[in-house]
Amino acid sequence: MGLYAKHIFPRLMDWAMSGEEFQRLRSELVSQASGTVLEIGLGTGLNLPYYSRQVTWLHAVEPAILLPKRLAQRGKNALYPIDITRISAEILPFDDRTFDYAVSTWTLCTIPDPVRALQEVRRVLKPSGQFLFLEHGRSEDDKIAKWQDRLNPIQNIIGCGCHLNRRIDQLVQQAGFSTTELDRFVMQTVPRLGGAMYRGRAFRGD
Repeated sequence: MGLYAKHIFPRLMDWAMSGEEFQRLRSELVSQASGTVLEIGLGTGLNLPYYSRQVTWLHAVEPAILLPKRLAQRGKNALYPIDITRISAEILPFDDRTFDYAVSTWTLCTIPDPVRALQEVRRVLKPSGQFLFLEHGRSEDDKIAKWQDRLNPIQNIIGCGCHLNRRIDQLVQQAGFSTTELDRFVMQTVPRLGGAMYRGRAFRGD
């Protein structure tokens, strides 16, 4: 991991994604989780302040060590234990049917094999478990989507693996989930190329 990926990009993204609209969206989604929770893509811990008192344990997976001091600061007042495993989500080191909830926010854009990761998430959820997701992806506007396709190779480089044009709803379905809630909207404080959002709730589907 080079200087840009390890130091510059994480600080830029942490600053940008700490904005008021990001905080509101995180709070609305993450506060719904309870019991034993899995978060994929912990990043710099921006979700940590928004988990409720109903969370009994948070297990998080994150392959990169990003701004560890900020992560520690955000987790120090948590009312639940936090266990962080430094791996990617494609192979999760947890038993089948372990978690009550799984959470993913602005994460599926960068995972190299998102379907495999989501299959793993589905595997480790309890039969009644829920997957809560808040992700940016392919726009419903064809003109915007075409520009996303054109600029995606550049975004991959400057965004350290981020994809602009993934159809998040299709990835969730391909992994075997049954999606019961899906909200498509555009963030107001983000350029339209990266502001097309997918917010939803999915179940194991078996």
